[in-house]
Amino acid sequence: MKKLVLLAIGAKYVHSTLSVWVLAESVSRYARVSVETDVVEATIRQSEDEIAGMVEARNPDIIGISTYVWNAGKLPGLLALLRERIPGAMLVLGGPEASHNAAYWLAQGAGHVLSGEGERSLPALLDALFGEPPAPPETEDEWIDPYNERYLKTLNGRIAYLETSRGCPFRCAFCLSGGSGVRFLPLNEAKERIRKLARSGAKTVKLVDRTFNCDAARAVELFQTVIALDTNCRFHFEAAADLFDQPTLELLQTAPPGRIQLEIGLQSYHQPALNAVNRKTDLEKAGKNVMTLLQKGNIHIHVDLIAGLPYETLAHFQNSFDKAYKLGAHTLQLGFLKLLHGSALRAQAEELGIVYNENPPYEIVSSPWLSEEDLQILKQTENALQHTTNKGRFNRTLDYALKVSGLRPFELFRKLGKAATHHGTALERYAEEIYDCFINLPGVEAEKLIENMVCDWLGMVKGKNTPAFLKRPGIKLEHKTARGETAILPSGRGVYVDGNDRDPVTGLYKLYFVNSSPSRKMDLPSFR
Repeated sequence: MKKLVLLAIGAKYVHSTLSVWVLAESVSRYARVSVETDVVEATIRQSEDEIAGMVEARNPDIIGISTYVWNAGKLPGLLALLRERIPGAMLVLGGPEASHNAAYWLAQGAGHVLSGEGERSLPALLDALFGEPPAPPETEDEWIDPYNERYLKTLNGRIAYLETSRGCPFRCAFCLSGGSGVRFLPLNEAKERIRKLARSGAKTVKLVDRTFNCDAARAVELFQTVIALDTNCRFHFEAAADLFDQPTLELLQTAPPGRIQLEIGLQSYHQPALNAVNRKTDLEKAGKNVMTLLQKGNIHIHVDLIAGLPYETLAHFQNSFDKAYKLGAHTLQLGFLKLLHGSALRAQAEELGIVYNENPPYEIVSSPWLSEEDLQILKQTENALQHTTNKGRFNRTLDYALKVSGLRPFELFRKLGKAATHHGTALERYAEEIYDCFINLPGVEAEKLIENMVCDWLGMVKGKNTPAFLKRPGIKLEHKTARGETAILPSGRGVYVDGNDRDPVTGLYKLYFVNSSPSRKMDLPSFR
């Protein structure tokens, strides 16, 4: 019997890897040759030596590796180690990076590269290698169920992934998913897999469907299934906000708080940029629908922008940023254009004058519309955004600074990103850097800035003392209780944080504001 090791190298341990488990089940079902299959899940934070050791310990005859943009930079060194330490093993690569760059990976020592979907091609390769005729496909639309007992045991609370459709009806030039139509997992099977993962112990299930709601009626049925579950599990969907109709919006507003997360790709508000990458979005309708979904406060909304699209200058991007920020989403992801192997935009890069890094993740370096200096500004802005808004931190402080300073959102985050670069900075120190930046903004008053920062601190941090610098203007911490912490603010207002009441959507702790007595002792809310 031959031994196959399927290796996944994820960005973080918390992310399980769907592809290798689908392939393992595919080999079990379709390969005629007798194969024992092991799955090894590593992360990019582990050394090549450590990962090679994990594989070597399984004594494989064949090693199959899933390649993606996030792990491609680690693979050349790993392949060299595997060839050295397991010289008799056959190396087989698949996944998006290998599919669209086969010659490179063969030169790096891969014995075989599989292009496209691997459910049939991997078993067929194993049969060809070991002398068995490949099994003919049963049906083209057959879907492999990877959620067996062995897989579920490995979850252990990690993020699980679910695919209920494959492909995308759109043809965005920076993406690899569009152009081949959409195939759907049968509806009843999709519902059953949702229920199974809801019982699995996973805290979050992310659907990898590229545009989950491209079939509106089908999306409604699956949303209904998710909403009806008796579970604490969250379900994350990538959706096109402009495709939501009124009944779907009303349905989503009935979801239990925190049950559903929506990731909405806007990418840009600059129409020439969207046209250049064949992006079709009704931005006005998308924005209105995002704000409608935010009103109930039960769904976490994540909005995406891409910096570096053709024809979008720094000034244009600032406008996109300001419009997206004002929607009020919980997360505004500022991503940078990546010129992926196999994408239409990579093929046009030279003609367009886009310069990008030749190493993964192939990120833009400059273009006729964005200089390297412009991109550095955007990187600093993204750093500030990522460590405040996108982590639910200092939201009151940001709102106050924007209101009184008259700055546009991009201008504020640009100033903060330049003044307070966060690269592993302790939160207490970062808070002080925010204060030092904002206190110099027009219209900002020290007392009000401090009050907002203290309220933010109490709401976002449990069990950590308020930084000393926030106490300078007269903040008085009354006492801590089993449930939370109280403080008297310089204005005389009292604030109490309930450490047992955390918002399932924002992750922030509930704050209660009460009037303090002349003796500055608070009348705390009573809890039963």
